[in-house]
Amino acid sequence: MMINNYVCYAILTIFSIFRAEEHLPNTLRQVLIYNALKLSIPQFGHVSLILAPDRSKLSKRHGATSVGQFKEMGFLPEAMVNYLALLGWNDGSEDEIFSKEEIVKKFTIDRITKSAAIFDQAKLRWMNGQHLRTLPADQLYEIYGDRWFKAGILCVSMGPFVNEAAELLKNGIDVVSDADAALIEILSYPIQSTLQSTETKEIVLDNLKEVVDVLVAAHGNGDLISALDAGHEGWQNWIRSIGKLLKRKGKRLFMPVRVLLTGKMHGPDIGSAVLLIHKAQKSGAVNLRAGLIPISGRIEMLKEVDWDQIYGKFSQSSNSVETVPTLLH
Repeated sequence: MMINNYVCYAILTIFSIFRAEEHLPNTLRQVLIYNALKLSIPQFGHVSLILAPDRSKLSKRHGATSVGQFKEMGFLPEAMVNYLALLGWNDGSEDEIFSKEEIVKKFTIDRITKSAAIFDQAKLRWMNGQHLRTLPADQLYEIYGDRWFKAGILCVSMGPFVNEAAELLKNGIDVVSDADAALIEILSYPIQSTLQSTETKEIVLDNLKEVVDVLVAAHGNGDLISALDAGHEGWQNWIRSIGKLLKRKGKRLFMPVRVLLTGKMHGPDIGSAVLLIHKAQKSGAVNLRAGLIPISGRIEMLKEVDWDQIYGKFSQSSNSVETVPTLLH
């Protein structure tokens, strides 16, 4: 009981109290208690609530509410502190990314805003991505490598492949948990669905089959694999050589190669992506269940494509194949 009394006395003699505005009605009764105990009345400060996007009181139905849940979702402590500090406060500038040390240095009570703050998880994700990309490289590699290893995507948690994968994918990852899908996306090869998509129509009708034939031949004679073994310089020399052979450049060259080697219309730099796919197989770092389709497997799948069916699907709605290439210059 003696300890409890001391604790209560310490609480009651706090000089300043800051709390949510919903405690305003309590203030008068608490002042009366201070007066009755003949204690100095502290300064009371009431700050606006943090509301959900629909401007209702933030609750569990709006998503994760505990620090542990946000950690499990892949949010960094630095990003959480940064975002929460900006809910109802700013330093008077348009800056949004702060370290914990900068927040401590800049924070002043007079910059607390009176209006209620809206908890925007999309903004939190963006801010988390900014903090992720400012981490030292070694720390970033460790975070992603550990994540991929525990998820069963990789059979190693560190090494050259982990480092290169993290560097390639980091700009597209806002939350650590997104790293799993980002790596699996690179390793996968949904060529059939991509070729059937209307998004690829112009690429297909721009005589895509001739690019396929060159890729198949380059793989067959070893030129493609030799280029990939030589790294970025080897890739660049090889892509220039097939550009001259096909008399293609720019989008007319790179988009067909992207589709045929990655199986996708969009993604990271095409050369870096293909090199990573090649290294995924050579390094032995990727678990079989991760769905990796190696370069050789991709070429074999291209050989099996029914090109008459693919061309037939798109040419039905086109006047002629010859009019399409002009759209891609």
